[in-house]
Amino acid sequence: MHKHSCFHVKKRTLLATAGCVWLAAGINVARLGILAYRFILQIQIWHILLSLAVFCVFGLMFFKMNVKHTKRIQGYTQPFLPIWQFFDLKSYIIMAVMMGGGIWLRSSGVAPDVFIAVFYTGLGCALSLAGVLFVIHIPTI
Repeated sequence: MHKHSCFHVKKRTLLATAGCVWLAAGINVARLGILAYRFILQIQIWHILLSLAVFCVFGLMFFKMNVKHTKRIQGYTQPFLPIWQFFDLKSYIIMAVMMGGGIWLRSSGVAPDVFIAVFYTGLGCALSLAGVLFVIHIPTI
């Protein structure tokens, strides 16, 4: 019998973990964006269109990352892997920089509410969709 630690999981669980992490992050970021919309005195159609544009740009980028990570996870030959391997090192660094930058951007007051509303809403929805895509790929393993 193969012994493994409690931190080792099946490949399906790696995809589920990635999906949950991305979905949780996306929901939180989108929530911050939607809350920031409350501070815009008069919401214009271009605000919504810009949020949609941000969603499209990041959605495409996250889709490509999703495909890359899903293929990487599918390609593992070991039956059990460390839970943290749902990302590679580069992705953890990108995530840390994005989170740190986002926290700084909101707390510094540099970005106006309209930017936070437009950008965070689009970005958060794209992150959420990437999380859903990870979960959809679980049956492929």
